[in-house]
Amino acid sequence: MGLGGCIILIAVGAILTFATDWHMEGINLPLVGVIFMIVGLIGVATFSSIARRRRVVMPPSAPVIEEERHHHRDGYSDGYGV
Repeated sequence: MGLGGCIILIAVGAILTFATDWHMEGINLPLVGVIFMIVGLIGVATFSSIARRRRVVMPPSAPVIEEERHHHRDGYSDGYGV
């Protein structure tokens, strides 16, 4: 489950906990919502820790030094002469 799935779980859990008036026999919807929010938060924490470990820091590279090339323009060095 990715970060989007975790955020959806948190949102659905909040809706079930705070925005519904449904009463179902044998199911406590506010408790189910709280459980969804907790699972979503655990997922976000896990995802962020895994993403932090996967991040690769590249060491600074050595500067590129280009050599100056001297071009001779005698008519034959560019490949068009015979």
